[in-house]
Amino acid sequence: MTQPREAAENTAAASHTRRPPGRPFDPPIELSEQREKCPLARWTFPDGHHGWLATGHAEVRAVLADPRFSSRYELMHNPVADLGPLSPAPIGDLLGVDAPQHTRYRSLLIGRFTVRRMRQLTARVEEITHSCLDTMGDSGGPLDLVENFAHPIPAQIICELLGVPFAERKTFEHHALAVNSADSSQMDRLAAFAVIEEYVRGLVATKRATPTDDLLSDLTTTDLDDDELAGLGTFLLGAGLDTTANMLGLGTFALLTHPDQFAALHDDPDLADRAVEELMRYLTIVHTNSRVALADIELAGRTIAAGETVALSLQAANRDARRFDDPAALDIHRNATGHLGFGHGQHQCLGQQLARVEMRVALPALISRFPELRLAVAPGDVPLRHGADVYGVHSLPVTW
Repeated sequence: MTQPREAAENTAAASHTRRPPGRPFDPPIELSEQREKCPLARWTFPDGHHGWLATGHAEVRAVLADPRFSSRYELMHNPVADLGPLSPAPIGDLLGVDAPQHTRYRSLLIGRFTVRRMRQLTARVEEITHSCLDTMGDSGGPLDLVENFAHPIPAQIICELLGVPFAERKTFEHHALAVNSADSSQMDRLAAFAVIEEYVRGLVATKRATPTDDLLSDLTTTDLDDDELAGLGTFLLGAGLDTTANMLGLGTFALLTHPDQFAALHDDPDLADRAVEELMRYLTIVHTNSRVALADIELAGRTIAAGETVALSLQAANRDARRFDDPAALDIHRNATGHLGFGHGQHQCLGQQLARVEMRVALPALISRFPELRLAVAPGDVPLRHGADVYGVHSLPVTW
């Protein structure tokens, strides 16, 4: 039974982006407290919308798995900031559309991101990783690990995968950051997306005329038109540039501040698979998601009315003690299967296998090459990406 709004409403707009002072890897305290009190609660959004906040693992997972909840941006309210009425997803943005459009796009891409295909890239990831490590060793510390390691590895891989000249990446990199920044207005995000899309559109024309051995050229043989190809290419480029880079940067930060875990991975590189899954759970860099109910839906003893938005705190859900033992601890020996770091359901991260390969190769290699790696600044001086849809570090000064 739905409780009366006046009794159940939580009007405190808890921050979804700012981690507690001195605890850069933990969810905001308000979200953790809300999960323990009521994992699915009434919540007032920044724009005044009366919707819901899901913080429990089971509740978040259930919403993500239920096709009666829509991902369409224009139907929902933003849980982080008052952006006014939201625009429909740009063409090619898989995160903001439902079936059948989402199904069509995903079906064309999923076969190109299988576990087998991504593991075939392992040798190339190793080459790029060791090249970065060689450069780091030659230059010596201190240096910024983001600029010299965390960013160039996934950037070069996604550029090669799509057929984007790596030397041209600076053309669109800062626009990709604007798309993922919570500080960007909706107009700024759309403008940044349009700049990247225009670049990719020109690349698509080149691939149609002179195909090469890459994903964009491959997609020109499908029934996708130029608008769809440009949109999908833009979406994949932005996702591939930002997410894994932040996992490598923030993941290294976490390991350096948990020396027992750093040592465990150094002593046993075979822990890499478990370490990747545990870091995805523990850090949850894609911290917040949303869905809107298309019909009245019963969930956890509550009725979510059609048209109401549900804010999904993935970071709080991944620290739910009902799902994970001692969830506040970073433990790379843990079997973290079932975490929501890559999402869940039909919109689960398309590039998750690629991200796994990159992290599985890069983190053990870094630790093996530089076993004395350490922060070059105090942990509290590491600049964090609080105002971003994808959490991470702006830079990570290290030495050895």
